[in-house]
Amino acid sequence: MKIIYYADLSGSKAWGFLNEAHVFPLLTSPYTKPLQWSDAYLNIDDVTLLAPCQPSKIVCVGLNYHDHAVEMKLPLPKEPLLFLKPPSSLIGPGDAIISPRQTNNLHYEAELAIVIGQRAKHATLEQASAAILGYTCANDVTARDLQFKDGQWTRGKSFDTFLPLGPWIETEIDTSQLTISLLLNQTMRQQSNTKNLIFSPQQLVSYISQIMTLEAGDLILTGTPAGVGAMQIGDCVEVCIDGIGCLKNIVAQQEG
Repeated sequence: MKIIYYADLSGSKAWGFLNEAHVFPLLTSPYTKPLQWSDAYLNIDDVTLLAPCQPSKIVCVGLNYHDHAVEMKLPLPKEPLLFLKPPSSLIGPGDAIISPRQTNNLHYEAELAIVIGQRAKHATLEQASAAILGYTCANDVTARDLQFKDGQWTRGKSFDTFLPLGPWIETEIDTSQLTISLLLNQTMRQQSNTKNLIFSPQQLVSYISQIMTLEAGDLILTGTPAGVGAMQIGDCVEVCIDGIGCLKNIVAQQEG
C-alpha cells in the first residue's frame, strides 16, 4: 500500500492511500491498525504530494554501504554511525532544495528511509521489524564544505530543505535487494543495491531503540551508496528506489 500525505485543491492537508491514479482519504491515522478510508476518492492530479512523514526526530546513518566504505577508503564500522537532522529540513516531492549562501559545495546522497509505525524501545530484531510502517525515498542533502570545516555534521546537514522525502510510504516491500539510484539531470550518478547495506533496516531500528525511544512517524535514513557528488543551481535530482518510486527536486538559489 502506498500511503501519502497531501494537500487538496483547497489547501487542506490529509493522509490517504494511492491506488493507481486514485487517492482515498484515510479516516484514521496512518499509524492505526487496521487502516480505514473513505470510499470517495480524489484524482492524483488534483492533489499535491507532501513529505509523507511528520517525525519528532530524524536519525541518520553514515557509512552503511560496502561500496561507499570502499569508495571512501574507510574500514567497515563495527556499529552504526549515527547523526541527526532536524524535522525543519524536510521538504516534499517537487519542492525546491535551497542552496544556502554559506556553502560552495552542495552534495546529494540517495537513501532508503524507514518510517516508524509504532513506539519502539529496546526492541529485538523481531520487534523492530513489527515497528516499521514502511519505506520511502530520501535525499540527505549536505553542505560538504561545512561538514569538513566543522569536523562534525550538524551544520552541514541541517539547513532548511536539506531533506527531500517521498513520494509516499510503501508498506509492503522486501528491502533485502532493491536497486537504489540517483539521477542528476537524467544522468546516473549513484546506483547500488540494498543488499550492500552493512546494517539492515531491522538492525538499525533495534540498535537505535536501545539509545532513544522511537515514536510513530519517526524517520531513519539508512545511509548512501557510492557516488555522492555536487549539485548546482538549476540541477534536477531524482532518487529512485525499486518497488517504491522516484523523488524529484530542483536545486534553487537562496533569495535575498
